[in-house]
Amino acid sequence: MDISIKKDLASNWFKLLQNAICDDILKIEKNKLNFQSTSWNRSSKKDEGGGEYRILKNGKIFEKVGVNFSKVYGKFPKQFQKNIPGASKDPRFWASGISIVMHMQNPHIPAMHFNTRFICTTKNWFGGGMDVTPAIKDEREKKNFHKILKAMCDRHNKNYYKKYKKWCDEYFYLPHRKEARGIGGIFFDYKNDNFENDFKFVRDVGVTFQMLFNEIIKKKLKRKWTLKDKEFQYIKRGRYAEFNLLYDRGTKFGLQTGGNVEGILMSLPPIAKWK
Repeated sequence: MDISIKKDLASNWFKLLQNAICDDILKIEKNKLNFQSTSWNRSSKKDEGGGEYRILKNGKIFEKVGVNFSKVYGKFPKQFQKNIPGASKDPRFWASGISIVMHMQNPHIPAMHFNTRFICTTKNWFGGGMDVTPAIKDEREKKNFHKILKAMCDRHNKNYYKKYKKWCDEYFYLPHRKEARGIGGIFFDYKNDNFENDFKFVRDVGVTFQMLFNEIIKKKLKRKWTLKDKEFQYIKRGRYAEFNLLYDRGTKFGLQTGGNVEGILMSLPPIAKWK
């Protein structure tokens, strides 16, 4: 399959998923609120792609949710080339993806994160995953979340869940705190075994996230909470912010490749606290 067709298939899917997930969020919110949409270009001087990020704030259910789509191309800066597969031979790249972060009003509903991407240099690969960060522990929710993820992974390869869960646990970890960011999920990168199979898996990851966030939110949106619960949520969000600013690959990649700063930092919570 020609690389241009692969790029179109991937970026079209990410855009379609952005629209579908935004529609679901508005249905859950049942409010007159709408997303604030911002389109951006990577360069003002030449055509190097861009994207659209959508933010919804201060809803009854969603305190802040961002849904970001991007399709960018150009050349990696010299100091960045050695860190990207295939970029040391040729600095030109093409990248498209979708990323979503949900921060909820109700502390019983966890923060949720999802992203998938397709990156092309002289090599081509998929990356992404999803994870959940609760403020209040819920062992039943954790067990069900991982059960659904395992079933999804097993549809494609019996080794995926164990491998990508381990990768997620190791990745979403704050070394300076010696603690995990949340209850994990799956995380994968540099996935280039077979385009058709890999793309099928990436689409399933997106659809599974869509199903999971609908299920998790609808189960808990009417659950009562206290100011003490909310304060604990703010502290947990502080940990979330620390990870995204200190360790997150997507944040670093976006900033180093000239992405839109507001779109990249949409993952940060609206209010966070530290003790």
